[in-house]
Amino acid sequence: MEQARTIEALRKACQALRHRFGALALVPTMGALHEGHLALIRAAVGSGAGTLASIFVNPLQFGPNEDLARYPRDETSDLVKLQEAGCHAVWLPDVPTMYPPGEATTVDVAGPAQNWEGALRPGHFRGVATVCAKLFGQVRPDRAYFGEKDWQQLQVVRRMVADLYLPLTVMSVATVRAADGLALSSRNRFLGPEERAVAPRLYAVLQARSAALATGIAAAGALDTARRELAQAGFAVDYIALVDGPTLVPLPNGRSGARLIAAARLGAVRLIDNVSVE
Repeated sequence: MEQARTIEALRKACQALRHRFGALALVPTMGALHEGHLALIRAAVGSGAGTLASIFVNPLQFGPNEDLARYPRDETSDLVKLQEAGCHAVWLPDVPTMYPPGEATTVDVAGPAQNWEGALRPGHFRGVATVCAKLFGQVRPDRAYFGEKDWQQLQVVRRMVADLYLPLTVMSVATVRAADGLALSSRNRFLGPEERAVAPRLYAVLQARSAALATGIAAAGALDTARRELAQAGFAVDYIALVDGPTLVPLPNGRSGARLIAAARLGAVRLIDNVSVE
């Protein structure tokens, strides 16, 4: 597996992969890789494309009171996991490479970025869109792979790619879960034993309310029930909402393409999850 730490080395790696495979796939990550990330790698490799992962903890998407310094980093383990998953190359830029002195451009996305995570974490999606635009410009992939666990992020990136006519396809991969239903996340390692035992309740509540919403009941009652159930389980709920999948606009009841999204805290750990509502 090729490792690139400079733009020149990255370009050579990308050229070699495109020459060898004909198509190039990018899997952007912030490292601390788990099975959810590796599912993206396997999907990209399985498509027949030369597959390049990036590992970069992006400071632009962290707010002043968020956990940039605490975000887990384990490059040695990440590289082993990528190689075992069949990844062909990895891009490992540092902050000055991604954000050189004197740069003056960021990417703002409205639409699906405006509410939920966008409202609670001002500037977060500007950071996501900017780093993704930079990665797409550096790598020039034919397609890029993102997980559905970060549903709003996925829609923000899709909107940016469509609006800027970027020549790539954004591919999604279903959320990978632990056996008890907890969505895999790099931050799950910060859950204490008691919190870890409670954490799967978030998915269980979403599943139950999704089933209720699928019968056509009004969203307001189902969401109130979900908030109450989560609070009783020990969660501090940031939001739970029924939204249109692509636009994240709130919906009054379930319909095709709807998504039930939630963010809630257990102690110091913030969990996000979502399920479809058909």
